[in-house]
Amino acid sequence: MKLIEYPQQKDWKQLVERPVFDLNDLVKVVEGVIEEVQLEGDKALKRFTLQFDKVSLERFEVTAKEITIANNLVSEELKTAIQVAKTNIEAFHQTQICSEKPVETMDGVSCWRKAVPIEKVGLYIPGGTAPLFSSILMLGIPAKIAGCPEIVLCSPPNKEGNVHPAILYTANLIGITKIFKVGGAQAIAAMALGTATIPKVYKIFGPGNQYVTCAKVLVQQRGIAIDMPAGPSEVLVISDETGNPEFVAADLLSQAEHGADSQVVLLSDNAEFIQKTLEAVQQQVTTLPRKAIALKALENSKAILLDSLDTCMAFSNLYAPEHLIIASDFAEALIGQIQNAGSVFLGNYSCESAGDYASGTNHTLPTNGFARSYSGVSLDSFVKKITFQKITPQGIQNIGKSIEVMAEAEELIAHKNAVTIRLKSLKDV
Repeated sequence: MKLIEYPQQKDWKQLVERPVFDLNDLVKVVEGVIEEVQLEGDKALKRFTLQFDKVSLERFEVTAKEITIANNLVSEELKTAIQVAKTNIEAFHQTQICSEKPVETMDGVSCWRKAVPIEKVGLYIPGGTAPLFSSILMLGIPAKIAGCPEIVLCSPPNKEGNVHPAILYTANLIGITKIFKVGGAQAIAAMALGTATIPKVYKIFGPGNQYVTCAKVLVQQRGIAIDMPAGPSEVLVISDETGNPEFVAADLLSQAEHGADSQVVLLSDNAEFIQKTLEAVQQQVTTLPRKAIALKALENSKAILLDSLDTCMAFSNLYAPEHLIIASDFAEALIGQIQNAGSVFLGNYSCESAGDYASGTNHTLPTNGFARSYSGVSLDSFVKKITFQKITPQGIQNIGKSIEVMAEAEELIAHKNAVTIRLKSLKDV
């Protein structure tokens, strides 16, 4: 990690920039995949599965027998842990159910909204170096609570042609039955366009590598909704002399091990704390199975010494982190200063891993600065809000003149006439 001491505010804009990668070749490759899936459907999927996943498949849909086998392969200890997470995630997302009462904006004019589930949603679950079965909980549970009638799940097969057992177990646990052994950009294309085997969906959710992310952006341009713009994972930690360097080092590394393009940032008003944390990072990283990935991510990461916690908060708001950890005994006193963050972890025992797995909040969050304008996935992500209104004869008489005047001022006379004809009919009664 690069150490930066007391940077001037005019230099902050450069410091909050994420690593930039050349995407021109990536876009061409992914556009080609999407076009081939559109033209050839399942035939293209079989070809890409052989090319990228190194396995030849005759069918993509996971069978009930495969799910039964997977259930038997998952340890009881992991099943118990998944159940704990499921219970907490359900409890948190159940609180997001709300109904809005009609409001009478004036006598005889009533307006209201109703949440209606998205009919067809697609979930992409990575299954390569890190099989993210936890993302099934984070996406499938709110989809189920919202009442989405059709949930399609795609996850890449291994070289034996199987989806990771924990992924199948978790999907089955929450009631997802349409599971397909397709990964990468081709899975996103299949869910966006539909094939003979894989149903077309209206909105696609889920994390993935740069090919998956690029595919989501490209299908969005074709009219398919996605959960949010996404980039590499990131965490920003703010701490002071009351923080624990060992804890903070572990938090930084837990994010760095996601991928070589991840970024971690440490802010503190205490030089000694930063030094101890950096030393702890160097010690802990040597023990990690994903050491090489973490070390690569640390090359793009920063430890920044600032003059106060208030200044740290100002920098954090400009950075707009996916995950914000305030590792301090005074964390709660800083809540009011938080403007931009995907998810916040308060105090020395609130590790980001808790939100990733089992505390209850959703781990599908905006990255790359999009926390300035986007929220993380929630129950609202799986519904659309439809507005309703009802106007009585008295209501149209009360509001009609205003509508007529406004429509005429915009020179939309048919709009005016739609009111005028109703007012006239009431006078004729």
